[in-house]
Amino acid sequence: MKLVTFEVSTVVGPIRRVGVWEDDTVVDANLAVAEHLLARGFPADPYREADHLAPSAMIPFIEQGDRALDAVRAALEFLRREGLSRGRRGEVLVHRRDAVRLCAPIPRPRRIHDFMVVEEHVSNALKQVPPEWYNMPVCYKGNPDAVIGPDDVVRWPRYTAKLDYELELCAVIGRAGRDVREAEAEAYIYGYSIFNDFSARDIQMREMSVGLGPFKGKDFATAIGPCLVTRDAFDPSEAVVVARVNGEEWSRGTVGAMRFGFPAIVAYLSDEEDIFPGDVLGSGTVGRGCGLELDRWIQPGDRVELEATGIGVLANRIGPREP
Repeated sequence: MKLVTFEVSTVVGPIRRVGVWEDDTVVDANLAVAEHLLARGFPADPYREADHLAPSAMIPFIEQGDRALDAVRAALEFLRREGLSRGRRGEVLVHRRDAVRLCAPIPRPRRIHDFMVVEEHVSNALKQVPPEWYNMPVCYKGNPDAVIGPDDVVRWPRYTAKLDYELELCAVIGRAGRDVREAEAEAYIYGYSIFNDFSARDIQMREMSVGLGPFKGKDFATAIGPCLVTRDAFDPSEAVVVARVNGEEWSRGTVGAMRFGFPAIVAYLSDEEDIFPGDVLGSGTVGRGCGLELDRWIQPGDRVELEATGIGVLANRIGPREP
């Protein structure tokens, strides 16, 4: 299932909802469940019950686990069978894709940890792979308040002359846990999305030369989207990922050669530490998956597209360089 956070205009302003993306439509998950409960003659308030079963915000929806997904699947089948696109109160259940704005599927993650587990990228970026890299999955912590979504503009930080993209996938945690064993860790993953932690390479290198960071080199923009594909519908090891700039292919690869797969990452992250639904775990960049490795640099006005088979295309426009 492809889940999205979408925005619609209302008389009180734009509101965000959880939806299911199917071809050229987006189904309001919460309202679809309410309509199904209403049709089944649910004795209590079906709208209140739908708020519990399938909340309209993504992290509470994820927290409901299979309960929410099962309710939505049943509601989708009901809508198809009855040919419904509006509810009994006139509310829109099924939107045209071009009539809504897709946001980052998790507009504000609980936490962001971006790992670096593809050896080709590490070798290209650092010139020499540190010996300790082979022993543990290392990461930096991102800025949840800097997350942007599909078609959002990336503001060019005035302190950088070298802005870069990063071609990655990410896993989203679906269950709280601690000290999770690797053999059980996959069950804690809710789904996957495309992840692009835009990087200010010049300031990043200066920061990391001190032995800490990155900080300003990363914290200004991280794009996630266009949807969150549930774990049962996506295999990250087989997905082909592609980066295009202004329609020209710059990068292509897979994350299948991860030194540490997502289950190993979950196990390591949860060692003596709690993990939570809505945590986002970046895979790290695929080999030759950024401008740093290619010595090619994106420019103001460029359109950067990251595509992953089974997920879709995450596109962002680069804003002007401020004086």
